Amino acid sequence: MTADRMTVVDDAAEIRGALARLRRTTGLPVAFGGLVEPGRQQVRISELSGTATPALSSLAVTSGNGLGGKALALARPCAVTDYSSSRQISHEYDGPVSAEGLRAVVAVPVVVRRRVRGVLYGALRAAQPLGDRVLGLAVQAARDVEQALVVREEAGELLAAARPQPGPDAASGAAWEQVREAHAALRALAPRIADPALRAELLQACSLLTAGPDPSAPVRLAPRELDVLACVAAGATNAAAARQLGVTAETVKAYLRSAMRKLGARTRGQAVVAARRAGWLP
Repeated sequence: MTADRMTVVDDAAEIRGALARLRRTTGLPVAFGGLVEPGRQQVRISELSGTATPALSSLAVTSGNGLGGKALALARPCAVTDYSSSRQISHEYDGPVSAEGLRAVVAVPVVVRRRVRGVLYGALRAAQPLGDRVLGLAVQAARDVEQALVVREEAGELLAAARPQPGPDAASGAAWEQVREAHAALRALAPRIADPALRAELLQACSLLTAGPDPSAPVRLAPRELDVLACVAAGATNAAAARQLGVTAETVKAYLRSAMRKLGARTRGQAVVAARRAGWLP
């Protein structure tokens, strides 16, 4: 499977998970959605949750058309109380929507770096206002997807930047410094991720940049101790490491002292060298 294909599969999985959360938190019986197709101003409905028919499956929603197309064009949430009779939208998709029996519908765009990447829908089979609570939870579901996509993209960019380029300078000090900077950035990014599976996936990717610690080694560094050492190895001061990790400078000092004690180091530089020799750092 190509990297691009894997990205699409992973992004679709995020949409699928968000739809399940949307139904669970709002009580809406139906949710569906999909991704914007590369190079095209349209969303392909690929994920269905709670539907009774296949009417919406693989439906291509063009920007500006229908409720989802309006959300795509405006890059903001849109809702109608009764889809088929609403004057706020065009009606190219009345057939599939009616076949599924949907009336009140909300569509929320997934916006990453100012670009709409997908649309999430939630719907009722009754014509009634959805209410601020439902709209707010639908927006939160889209924000969850946005965060996951941003983190995955940032991690991919960092790993690409860390990959040594072919040529005589591939093993140079500058190339290794780039690897170390990427390693520190990935470690700092991981705690921001609420989804434990996605966080574990990112840390696993981060570990590809190191040799890995010897399982029989007596030293065991805590995750935050390793985060601090990664920042220090990339040249960060305590204050800079604190900003990267979202903690105080005093907290950084405490973790650094603990790591130094475990590694038998008297200085931060010695601690970094010892951690590299043990396989904890690149």
